Amino acid sequence: MFIITGFKLNLKKIILFASGSGSNAEKICKYFEKKKNVSLELLVCNNPNAKVLKKTNKYFINSMIIDYESFYNSSAVLEKILNINPSLIVLAGFLWKIPEKLIKAFPEKIINIHPALLPKFGGKGMYGINIHNAVIEKKETKSGITIHYVNKNYDEGEVIFQKTIDIKKNETPEELSSRILKLEHNFFPRIINQVLESGK
Repeated sequence: MFIITGFKLNLKKIILFASGSGSNAEKICKYFEKKKNVSLELLVCNNPNAKVLKKTNKYFINSMIIDYESFYNSSAVLEKILNINPSLIVLAGFLWKIPEKLIKAFPEKIINIHPALLPKFGGKGMYGINIHNAVIEKKETKSGITIHYVNKNYDEGEVIFQKTIDIKKNETPEELSSRILKLEHNFFPRIINQVLESGK
């Protein structure tokens, strides 16, 4: 009788893309650490000094540092990802626009989180504190997070999930940013898991 070990039935593979501090990527790693049917295969990063590299390294995730040339003007990154054949590509604070060749190769397999209620406050330049400054300046009464599929236009893909919070009186952009980040940490890993389980 032969016993096969190390085989994972219906293994779902995730590739993370990140550019900065990596707090969302770290939360995702922690959430999936004990899920035996999910494997975090690779971290793709365009900043060799990004804190996300150290934060995810302790979870033994392989990393790939990319530059503009390799990402946009060659097939190196696409070929690497095709070889892994991920169930999902997750943008966790990745600031570069995803090239169309990657979107076409993985339709409805790339998701992103945005710290505002799309379609408001999306598009080029709308990231980080810029978003929260704009929300406060426009005297919005609500903000929140949007998790969406990625298409060829910034922040215009199909919405998967939104969570709304009320903006407090005299709230600063920094205070709003802190509260929004907590929403991201709380909901992003769970929604990723739901997308994986849906098998879309």
